[in-house]
Amino acid sequence: MWRPPERIQFEAKLGHVPSREEAARARLFSPVAIGPVTLTQRTWIPAMVPWRATEDGFVTDDVIEWYARFARGRPGAIVVEATGIRDVPSGPLMRIGHERYIPGLRKLVDAVREASHGETRLFIQLIDFLSIRRRPDRAKYLERFLTITDAHRQALGEPALPEAEVRTRLTALPPAELAKVLTERELEALDFGYRERVTDMHLAHIRDLPQTLPGLFADASARAQQAGFDGVELHYAHAYTMASFLSRKNTRTDGYGGARENRLRLPLEVYEAVRARVGADFAVGCRFLADECIDGGSDVDDARFFGLAFAKAGMDFLSTSRGGKFDDAKQPGVGGAAYPYTGRSGYECMPQYISDARGPFGRNIAATAAIRSDIRAAGLGTPVVCAGGVHNFDMAEKMLADETCDIVGAARQSLADPDWFRKIALGRGGEVRLCEFTNYCEGLDQKHKTVTCQLWDKLDLDAPGVAKTADGKRRLTPPDWQ
Repeated sequence: MWRPPERIQFEAKLGHVPSREEAARARLFSPVAIGPVTLTQRTWIPAMVPWRATEDGFVTDDVIEWYARFARGRPGAIVVEATGIRDVPSGPLMRIGHERYIPGLRKLVDAVREASHGETRLFIQLIDFLSIRRRPDRAKYLERFLTITDAHRQALGEPALPEAEVRTRLTALPPAELAKVLTERELEALDFGYRERVTDMHLAHIRDLPQTLPGLFADASARAQQAGFDGVELHYAHAYTMASFLSRKNTRTDGYGGARENRLRLPLEVYEAVRARVGADFAVGCRFLADECIDGGSDVDDARFFGLAFAKAGMDFLSTSRGGKFDDAKQPGVGGAAYPYTGRSGYECMPQYISDARGPFGRNIAATAAIRSDIRAAGLGTPVVCAGGVHNFDMAEKMLADETCDIVGAARQSLADPDWFRKIALGRGGEVRLCEFTNYCEGLDQKHKTVTCQLWDKLDLDAPGVAKTADGKRRLTPPDWQ
């Protein structure tokens, strides 16, 4: 069958296919300790949000099937998707903000244990996020949502103008003139949707985050422990609350912003609260950014400082990512929400194939290696996880040989072929279904639609080896691994 040259070139990226005996001797398939937990191999599936939970954040049969499917490939570890620590509505995003979520999470843990024959360790990623609203219709925003102030009246030259008339005047202004009346944040709310920041100190709940978040994370971690997880991954990355505290853009003046030491203060206090609650027999680590990849944001030097501090504090593992910020996200359509993976920082987090000279492969390697080097130079052995375009044995093994990291993470490749680690371990690496890094899955995530992979989503449901989940979505039935 004819294949285009670019497809042949891509398939060459399958790399060396080790024999079963060679794989058994490889670093990738050697054990590694993560605090109180030992992985049977150094393979790691990072958190991915598949949008399969209920609107109330409960585990569903489809959630369980999603993780059981990855577990059948027997990776060293799976990190369950970003799970909200607050008991607040958040759409079909999993939550752990109340005891009522524990039974469903326990079923998930049991399913992974059974599917992996007890080989895969299971962590859950805990996340906090601030309020963000969809981009409003211009007329509705000006007529209903905008809070009218004396500054608006002054800008219009009418200090005593009634509120209703102010709104009428603003609605009639062309965009260029309106921009002279509204503040920068008001224009952002109009053009992108309202978004809270950790620097919004005029809001009591934002001001009180240093007092509330340690307890919320500790409570959520205790629930994860009750549900049977092996550990938690504190989400200190991307566009969320804890990453915002670490960011150079955090200018809080209450001791939790500004200098690196101050920006690090709350993440360490959260970790200390979690550790005090769950004890030493439960693994606690974090995912954080090796580079924010935004103008004025934190860079690799900051990440090295943070990583060493986390290791010294006693975290059991560190997992690096990059980018994925709201700061440079593209403008959403009216009625849509800003998505933090649409700008340059988002691209750095999930780059595509045939998009630039580097493509998606290993963009986070140099920064992660620098972080790990500092930790080792300090005499600490904290395991470091690195992901980013990992797709074959050669790349993964080289990352370990070069001491870039201690554990290799692969998200999109694992979605393309949940058995790829297992296939390589059995000497069947030539059968691996390679991710094409087109970000079909990311496009679904952006729309909060059930995430699948383009390589198997459109398969004939009547074909051998294909079955449906409860909601009619496609999935591949795995082979009976020996």
